[in-house]
Parts: sequence; C-alpha cells; structure tokens
Amino acid sequence: MTRILFSFLIAVGVMAPPALAEGPVLVELFASQNCRACPKAHRTLKAVDAERDDLLVLTWSVDYWDYLGDKDPMALTESKERQRGYTDRFRLRGPYTPQTVYNGQEQCAGNKRHYVERALERIHGQPEFDVKLVRTGDKIRLSGRVPDLADIWLVNYLSGDANTTDMLHPVTHVSALGPWLGNPVELSVPDCEAGCSIIVQEAGFGPVLETMVIQP
Repeated sequence: MTRILFSFLIAVGVMAPPALAEGPVLVELFASQNCRACPKAHRTLKAVDAERDDLLVLTWSVDYWDYLGDKDPMALTESKERQRGYTDRFRLRGPYTPQTVYNGQEQCAGNKRHYVERALERIHGQPEFDVKLVRTGDKIRLSGRVPDLADIWLVNYLSGDANTTDMLHPVTHVSALGPWLGNPVELSVPDCEAGCSIIVQEAGFGPVLETMVIQP
C-alpha cells in the first residue's frame, strides 16, 4: 500500500472554529462465516443501509468460531483486537457475533432490525464533536477539538464490483496513522483499490469523532 504521509501543520494566525462533524454514522458489524445468526445480520444491515444515506457499514470478520467449520478467509487479527477493545469499553462479559457498534457509543446484536434502529436513534441523541475532515485535491485536512487523545485509522474494505461476498464492506486491511491531540494535521489521500475510510476515534476504542469515506 502506498505510504501515507502524515505531517503536522503550523497554524498561522487565528483559526476559525471548525464545523461540527459531518461524516456518516459508523456502523461496525463483527461477524463470522461460521456464525449461524450472522447471515440475518448481513441482510438486516443491508436493508437498513438501503433506506438511509448517512451510514458507513463496515464488516469485521473474526476467527474465533473457525473451530465450528471452515476457516473464515476474511478474518483479520485486527478484527478480533478491535472487538476485544469494545468488549472492555462496554464492559461486556465477552465478545459475540453478530455484534454491531455505532460510532463507538452504542452496541447491540445486529440480527434484529428493531435493535439496530433503536441504537441508531440513541446515537442521534449523543453529543456531537468539533472535528472535521476536509479533502482538497490529494490532501485531507484534520482539525478540531478533542476531549482527550484520539487515534486516526485508515480502513480498507471491499465495495462495488470488488465485493463478491454477502457482506457490506468487508474490511481487508487497517492501519494506524497516528495519535492526535487536536492540532491541525494534513494527510495524503491514500490509494484505495476498492474503498477506504479514515476514522478519528477517541483512544481506547472510544466514541468515533469523525469519519470520511474515500472513493477509489
């Protein structure tokens, strides 16, 4: 993958206050091909996503159900690590599938449509964050204010004709671009073979502060 150039900008003069976050609601589904309830979760999220234009659904495949069948070819170590972070964050007894997480602030089983819709309703009642990602040419500018240390993630996933699975945007690769404390930052637009997004999230898998979808 093309190396991502990550550089800090020196602010000149007084910066105008950034606008509130404008990116989509990040919906993360943790699933496995060996999970019996997961096909229904895939159908549920596809149906919800088809009716809205404000969501980015990412499917993270995990491997801890592989002993029940064939090895899941889409499973990533990062998927399991990310879900483990949410398990601790939400103080759950353990990871499960199909779990959905909404902007890092709500979680529920993803195979029940009324659970999904209820979680999305609760998200709209959460505080918004003064974080903004703006693309200009081959650069992306990140600015805003954060309550604490944040992480910047680059997530690659299959989309469009490249996605031959029954999943919505299955994740293929994830990279940590660096920590962020709210200072102005400039990123180079990554080369995306299918689809990718930049996610700014409070450290420790906390609330998602902003998300940008990057088209190939």
